[in-house]
Amino acid sequence: MNNNEFIPSVNYHLWEPCNMRCKFCFATFQDVKRSILPKGHLQRKKALQVVQKLADFGFQKITFAGGEPTLCPWLPELIACAKNAGLTTMIVSNGSGLSSKFLEANKHYLDWVAISIDSLNPLTNLVAGRAITANKPFQEKEYRTLVDNVKQAGYRLKINTVVNRSNFKERMNDFIRGVKPERWKIFQVLPINGQNDQTIDDFIISDSEFRTFINNHNDLNDIIIVVPETNAQIKGSYVMVDPAGRFFDNSNGEHNYSKPILEVGVFNAIQEVDYDLSKFISRGGFYKW
Repeated sequence: MNNNEFIPSVNYHLWEPCNMRCKFCFATFQDVKRSILPKGHLQRKKALQVVQKLADFGFQKITFAGGEPTLCPWLPELIACAKNAGLTTMIVSNGSGLSSKFLEANKHYLDWVAISIDSLNPLTNLVAGRAITANKPFQEKEYRTLVDNVKQAGYRLKINTVVNRSNFKERMNDFIRGVKPERWKIFQVLPINGQNDQTIDDFIISDSEFRTFINNHNDLNDIIIVVPETNAQIKGSYVMVDPAGRFFDNSNGEHNYSKPILEVGVFNAIQEVDYDLSKFISRGGFYKW
């Protein structure tokens, strides 16, 4: 990566396990667990050091993702560390850990809550593995209650949707219009070797099928910011940190990892991965966060 092409936003993947088993997940990190980090995550102190180093390097926004980040017992400390260091903070959650207690406890340090909602159809979510303990999918009523709680606690709301073979014909217009997130990010399901190659074939869709979902929701463009991302736009446009505290990219359809940030520093580690600032810009990476 050319330091003159700095991407100011970073995604920190905290936790390898997840209480859902989404069959298209491109961030399982089983390779990390097998090769470098048997417990699946850094120790609390080291995770906090990674966040501080990212802030010191000049990142402006950090998104804690997973797996499911709310399963990390020291997530609140990481959020507070990032906020105190001047970063805009966000989490991406499947919603299972967004209790009233969590929302109340973190509202002074956490700016954004992004909720992963791929479908409002319980059967669709079961097929895709988007269900707690494999058999308890969220219902639309539960998602509406969750969104209301997030908004009432004062958080900025984003919704993430992964479009795949099981949901690309579905319509979420009324739901999105009703909950009115600030941003709705719509991803084309992404095959990544070593992460989801065992299950992804049943979920891959064409660019045309992805556009079908986007076109079916064009009526929402006047009320919210809709950000669709194809596979081509996703690859190489995100600065990402794995659970072992290493930068990684997916430019070539698999994870390429740097040396650990705590060993070689942010500058040296980030030179070992491939990011494209023009892709970051073209997919709407810069916004009023």
